[in-house]
Amino acid sequence: MRIVVIGHGMVGSRFAADIVRADPSAQVTVLGQEDHQPYNRVMLSSLVAGKTDAGSLALETESSDRLRVLRGVRAVGIDRARREVTDARGELHTYDRLVLATGSAPRIPDVAGLRAADGLAGGISALKDLDDARRILETAGRAERALVLGAGVLGLEVATGLAARGLRVTLVHHRDRLMERQLDPDASEIARTSLERLGIDVVTGVTAARATLEKGGVASVELSDGSSHSAQLMVLCAGTVPHVALASEAGLECDRGIVVGHDLATTLDPAVFAIGDCAQPPEGASGLVAQGWEHARRLVESWTPRGADAPVAPAAATDSLRGRELVRVKAVGFALVAMGRIDRPEPEAHAPRSVRLSDPSGGRYTEVVVQEGRLIAATVIGDDEAAASLSAAFTRRTPVPRDPVHLLARPLASQAAAPVRRPQEMDDADVICQCNGVTKGTICGAIRSGCATPAAVSKATRAGTGCGTCRSQLEELIATDDGQVPAILDPSAAAEHQPA
Repeated sequence: MRIVVIGHGMVGSRFAADIVRADPSAQVTVLGQEDHQPYNRVMLSSLVAGKTDAGSLALETESSDRLRVLRGVRAVGIDRARREVTDARGELHTYDRLVLATGSAPRIPDVAGLRAADGLAGGISALKDLDDARRILETAGRAERALVLGAGVLGLEVATGLAARGLRVTLVHHRDRLMERQLDPDASEIARTSLERLGIDVVTGVTAARATLEKGGVASVELSDGSSHSAQLMVLCAGTVPHVALASEAGLECDRGIVVGHDLATTLDPAVFAIGDCAQPPEGASGLVAQGWEHARRLVESWTPRGADAPVAPAAATDSLRGRELVRVKAVGFALVAMGRIDRPEPEAHAPRSVRLSDPSGGRYTEVVVQEGRLIAATVIGDDEAAASLSAAFTRRTPVPRDPVHLLARPLASQAAAPVRRPQEMDDADVICQCNGVTKGTICGAIRSGCATPAAVSKATRAGTGCGTCRSQLEELIATDDGQVPAILDPSAAAEHQPA
């Protein structure tokens, strides 16, 4: 089977590697616009902050004579009648099945002065790829002031990262509160205060109106309220737009993304599929890499002998999918975790109960929502211990006290609500890497097979290749030799225990 994959990012590369392993008949060609091997885009803000280096972002790739990867080669056309893809060099690639993993592009707001003839003006950049991050770091090295436009998760991470590098940062957001999808007004105000303590000026309810350039680079930014802010670096964190141009030109149905069914096939061509950020599946898009990886896994399973004849099971509904989101801000000097969301309950359901702890002077805020003995939503600012405990209860769906006030009383919470445990104390079935669904048992099996570094464990199991927050747990398991880790899985069984 001839498979062409357009896109060699986190999702496209994952699918290509997995289908080659799973299907001996697969002959795969991948067209990747970037001239880089796959890397972890989720950690780009950590690169800007100086918390990691570019080399550590690289993802493992598959080596096979049935896999041809063309890096730095852009697809420019799809002929669905002939089942051919044309690349920018004029080469034709014939397919039996085509997978679009084109991802998304940064949303560039309509602001005077942002654009130059060949792209964005000097000193102005989005943060979507590795080249963006390098441009930002180069400019930051000679800048004194920066302006970050957009205060979603990425905007907060970039603003705190630049502040940690010594720049004076102004964070501008068009809504009246920060991270409005996750935070209510009270939580947003505490987040704002915490950022201001880090030396970040926060301006809400306005947006950029004009960028003024001097000597080819940005010098200041005028806001919609008439104020002007000096800045030699401007970073755009205004969201993303799915890459659908290629699909649209090929006559495929596109809306917010490339419209696909539960089987991830496009509605107008059963030989063309879309996965990741570019796709618009029936259950909706979360914008998280974990959903793209789930798309890749589902597609591989449905195309291989074990899953080819199985009925297609619908994925989670949009509301349920978003309701299980866990968003962790990877910020320097600022801790924030938001999980789930609060919805109006169905008439027959028990109404959720919520309670909050607000400590503005201490920069702490915790709100928990409990329904039928389960934690369905929580927001934690400035308290790593509470965030870890509540995240465990949320992701494992363990029982918690029906009265949510007990979750805020630390002694009671430690007895009844998924207490924080060291990795060695966890059960084999406990998930350590939430992004990839990797359990402790799989990780310990890899360690016993000879994986002695986090990088080696990540290569064997994919743990730690998403948001990176489980890396410390990998290190702790590697350092522990107390007889608690399970015996090594035999090689024939190992593949069955590794995540797709």
